[in-house]
Amino acid sequence: MGTKRRVLIPSRTASAARSARFGGRRKASSNMSSMLHVTRTSSRSTGLAGELRRAGLEVRDDTGTRAMYATDASLYRIPPLAVVRPRDAAEVATTLEFARAAGVPVTSRGGGTSIAGNAVGRGLVLDFSRHMNRVLSIDPETRTAVVQPGTVHADLQQAALPHGVRFGPDPSSHSRCTIGGMIGNNACGNRALGYGRTSDNVRGMTQLLASGESLVTGYDVDGRPVAHGPAGLLSDLRRVMGRHLATARTEFDRFGRQVSGYAAQHLLPERFDLNQALVGSEGTLAIVTEATVRLVKDPVYRVLVAVGFDDIVRAGEAAPVVTTFAATACEGMDERLVAVLRSRRGDAAIPPLPKGRAWLFVEIAGDDRGEVLDRARALACVGLGVESILVEEPEAAARLWRIREDGAGLAGRAPSGRPAWPGWEDAAVPPEQLGSYLARFDELVASYGMTSAPYGHFGDGCMHVRLDYPLDRSDGLRVLRRFLVAAAELVAEYGGSLSGEHGDGRARGELLPVMYSADAIALFGGIKQAFDPDNLLNPGVLVDPDPFDAQVRVAGVAPYRAGLAFAYEHDDGDLAQAVHRCTGVGKCRADNAAAGGVMCPSYLATREEKDSTRGRARVLQDVVRGAVDWQDPAVAESLDLCLACKGCLSDCPTGIDLATYKAEALHQRYRRRLRPLAHYTLGWLPRWSRLAGYAPRMANAAVRLPLLRRLAPALLGVDHRRSLPTFAQQPLRRWWTKRVAPTVTTGRPVLLFVDTFTNSFSPAVAEAVVRLLRTAGFEPRLPSASVCCGLTWISTGQLDAATRILGRTVAELAAAVRAGVPVVGIEPSCTAVLRSDAVELLAGNDRAADARAVAAATKTIAELLATAEGWVPPDLTGTVVVAQPHCHHHAVLGWSADRALLEQTGATVTTLAGCCGLAGNFGVERGHYEVSVRVAEQNLLPALDAHPDAVVLADGFSCRTQVADLRRRPSLHLAELLAGPVSADEPAQGTGGRVYGDRR
Repeated sequence: MGTKRRVLIPSRTASAARSARFGGRRKASSNMSSMLHVTRTSSRSTGLAGELRRAGLEVRDDTGTRAMYATDASLYRIPPLAVVRPRDAAEVATTLEFARAAGVPVTSRGGGTSIAGNAVGRGLVLDFSRHMNRVLSIDPETRTAVVQPGTVHADLQQAALPHGVRFGPDPSSHSRCTIGGMIGNNACGNRALGYGRTSDNVRGMTQLLASGESLVTGYDVDGRPVAHGPAGLLSDLRRVMGRHLATARTEFDRFGRQVSGYAAQHLLPERFDLNQALVGSEGTLAIVTEATVRLVKDPVYRVLVAVGFDDIVRAGEAAPVVTTFAATACEGMDERLVAVLRSRRGDAAIPPLPKGRAWLFVEIAGDDRGEVLDRARALACVGLGVESILVEEPEAAARLWRIREDGAGLAGRAPSGRPAWPGWEDAAVPPEQLGSYLARFDELVASYGMTSAPYGHFGDGCMHVRLDYPLDRSDGLRVLRRFLVAAAELVAEYGGSLSGEHGDGRARGELLPVMYSADAIALFGGIKQAFDPDNLLNPGVLVDPDPFDAQVRVAGVAPYRAGLAFAYEHDDGDLAQAVHRCTGVGKCRADNAAAGGVMCPSYLATREEKDSTRGRARVLQDVVRGAVDWQDPAVAESLDLCLACKGCLSDCPTGIDLATYKAEALHQRYRRRLRPLAHYTLGWLPRWSRLAGYAPRMANAAVRLPLLRRLAPALLGVDHRRSLPTFAQQPLRRWWTKRVAPTVTTGRPVLLFVDTFTNSFSPAVAEAVVRLLRTAGFEPRLPSASVCCGLTWISTGQLDAATRILGRTVAELAAAVRAGVPVVGIEPSCTAVLRSDAVELLAGNDRAADARAVAAATKTIAELLATAEGWVPPDLTGTVVVAQPHCHHHAVLGWSADRALLEQTGATVTTLAGCCGLAGNFGVERGHYEVSVRVAEQNLLPALDAHPDAVVLADGFSCRTQVADLRRRPSLHLAELLAGPVSADEPAQGTGGRVYGDRR
């Protein structure tokens, strides 16, 4: 084959040359996609969308939707004309009918996690994940399941596991990828060694051709392939294969991960298995509307053997030996990926690893524990690397596997610190060649001045990688082209495949002539012609491909630095780089609560792409590229239901921070403009609270007056179903002046940051903090009454005011910090501002040093108590606790110190994941109540109902308010739980007179 491969020149060939390459059999309409890109107008798009709506279809063609669906997890940005969300196969057929009549192409999309650009197109995009997402049936006896194409992999597993079976292939994106997408790419995943590729696990499919005709593929009772469809199609395919038999028998199926191109080997006369041939065709030949998949028995026991090596080359060389132990998975990575994780989440995020600088994670599974352990120990003792450890405990193994699963997101930041991009992310070579290939690949990357953090399915010879292409440079696309051609030539030299599981898509279609002969390329063209002569389905992919350096979404995007409020220090001060942290891997579309996460509560409530972290990031990417401006309604709509929980900051592998971007967007939208009413009421809450503090009884009485009680919600911009908290009769500072200030102790001084919520509404919490800290040997002090973190101004995007407020605050706190006095926060969200937001907002002014000093010295109560010498937490054995960590506590501060402290008390603690749903001002504002409740219904409310007698632990004022509003139950701050009840001679203030659940 080597003599037949072509070397691509670094420019695009003419259309006629492309037609010749593919055998010259394409009709004149083969260039339809490129003509559409130039000639289709928005009015034509609107007309087609209108026709589809009148036919009863669910269609979106607004600016925001087109921005969200313009890209997947790849390099490419191609805005569609419209997005159709079919409810059933009949609606898919209707869409195809209208598309044919209008000459508009159609692209199928599942979870939108395609890394090669397989799920974006310039015509209609069919989003199957919204409605056609059900597991239709499971048959444990035949071990099969019937699913719709939009079924999420994790949902199929959840339905199958009670029957003791599972779908074998398991990509790292299993929590959000769809079965239809897996079929399109012939996805594999970590356990392909044990269960094979998707093509090995699909028993039948119902599909629609571009012509609208139906095609059903599968197997008869004896296992022989059958296909029911247009007779002309089947005869055309046999004629095409007859012209290329030698090529089909010699260039395909050379090793397990040869995924690139069409699986022509399955169309040989002696096989003619159309079912397997269509898996991996990337939606270019037919549209799957239903699939029957094979299920496998879930092993009873799984053991992880982690083996450390001196470097990744030796790990690659050892992989073929590992597979002789009948491993179900053999995954590799090295210290570069671990270093990225450490920089993102700290040392605590790295579980214990064997000695070495590279590792293989090997899973040994089976039904006999003794036999499984014998195999695992044999592997651990064979002496493959520097050190081996055997992990039998599932939770410990899951922590290690999580590094690998988050690889695509973590690798979004290269070892150089620059953004890293897909494009060459899943090449594969025969496993025995992997070690040598890895060495050569590292040399190639270095020769281009780039860096990478490779990882992947080493047992199958498949390597994943993202690279810091210099796409911000004027010659960035030329570097991309030269590198990818060189990389393709390298993998072809090793007899490998340009794609090992993600498909070729737009990233590698043009490179196929490097791997395959001209006759094989002509064969692909003949297959496409037989199925889709008008090039209606996913044009630009595989056959007559678009250039791989065209429509690159970050190319030509200028830095966006001017006029920003936040510093974006981790992104070189560039908002464009910050929002492009979103690589599209889509973890925000998964239920991350299973792993103890928060992201993304609004998506879980609505299941709408616009309410996902990814959807919002895509709209903001269009803002920084100039496609839309800050005042565009699409920006407001995409951010409206963002709870600013900051869950994405910690849970998204790329570290994107939508809470910050939302604040920036509100700042830009309303700068020097009239704002929504809630920005002046809820946003200025500290000011109104200080005024009410002079006469709290009068303020509370005024709100209870019948007229004001009816008008207050509307006047304040608050939903009428929300209760209004009452002001404490004696704010914390007044209590402090009377009871604490006159006393003297000899404890270690700490500066107690008293926030507005604690001071004005929950002073009993601060009183408990004072008692607790004194018991632990500390002496709390208070800063002046003027300090405020500016949280409510930040969350409403009033960032100029927030910057001024924070500047004054950190100046005072820094004076104490420089004297060696730490700052301890009470309210998690306010504490998080001091630790994070203040640094970003003040980075560019003369208070930057103060902000950094205060951030470094700010502690949570649990973190401070961990340093208390000789203090022992109270014995709470027998106490049942339901703990709702505040989202900012989870994302910014970390809840590990609190967890460790509670474990020391002996209490039985159920720690909830996910957001409470109130999220500061979000759940209080008009228009957000229903979503706020739906978020609470994800985790909080079921836990409260399941533990009706438990102590509810919630440090966040908003979390306590949500519990009170929706379940009328009291809840405690950690300090209240640990300090215990107030002594008889010191009456408690409670919650400032508020009755839990009172909607006065």
